[in-house]
Amino acid sequence: MTAVHVPVLLEETILYLAPRSDGELMVDATQGEGGHSYAFLSRFPTLRVVGIDADKAIQEKARERLQEFEDRITFYNGWSHDYFAALGAVEKPDTILIDLGVSMYHYEESGRGFSFRKDEPLDMRIDISSGDTAADLIARLPEKELADLIYNNAEERYSRRIARAIVETRSQGAITGSAALAEIVSRAVPAEYRRGRAHPATKTFQALRIAVNGELGRLLELLESALNSLKVGGRMGVISFHSLEDRKVKNFFREKNKECTCPPETPICRCTGHRFVNLLTRKAVAPDQEEARKNPASRSAKLRVVEKIFNEDGQP
Repeated sequence: MTAVHVPVLLEETILYLAPRSDGELMVDATQGEGGHSYAFLSRFPTLRVVGIDADKAIQEKARERLQEFEDRITFYNGWSHDYFAALGAVEKPDTILIDLGVSMYHYEESGRGFSFRKDEPLDMRIDISSGDTAADLIARLPEKELADLIYNNAEERYSRRIARAIVETRSQGAITGSAALAEIVSRAVPAEYRRGRAHPATKTFQALRIAVNGELGRLLELLESALNSLKVGGRMGVISFHSLEDRKVKNFFREKNKECTCPPETPICRCTGHRFVNLLTRKAVAPDQEEARKNPASRSAKLRVVEKIFNEDGQP
């Protein structure tokens, strides 16, 4: 049976990003299967939505799911920061939602090796039209670079052991499948690690997915371009799923909340001296116990929301 992606922190997201007037425009910047878009369009009959995703296959699923709202939704196929960069004089959105989670579709249906629970080709690309696959990185990177990739993208404490095991195994033949990689990782780590709550390959698969899709590198570009595109008075919410993402989001919003961002050694303030956002969530919003019980994938989710109060160009 096909798994359905359940949008996380849905009620909390609606609480913060609900439209405050008729005819508002919302950008669902990482739409996936369209769970959040469906909920917003269903509850707010005058809301308009732009749905963005770089994966054509999953965007087709979103189109089917949202066809009853075809007069109020448009779709953009590509990376969100490219959409915002090209926005120009086009209507600025009132709200922006960025859900950084990987869709259930990618784990259960894409056939691209996102899950260690299946034996699939090690691809892991969201946009399959370009870029290295996970198998390419595993085959090409020197041991130290591979260890650094696994540690830096997932904080995997056994990254060096895992990288060494991968290099030793690939010398005997290419590693092309997700099941083979999961087995290599499992054998490389200590027995007590294998007995933990999470599968021992969880962080290695996360690290490779992040590297293949440039997720952490794209994140700051996405946050900056999205905030620049947002209307003054508009709201922006970001849902993250691991500490590396959340740290970047938290620090970005904190910087935009400062009165002055000049280096401490600068004698005279040369920035605008304005805060660009108000923090609507002083602490990240996490799922309650009921949601975490019903949807285990939501357990690590964190929502942060800001309201834009000033433009970077100095105009209020």
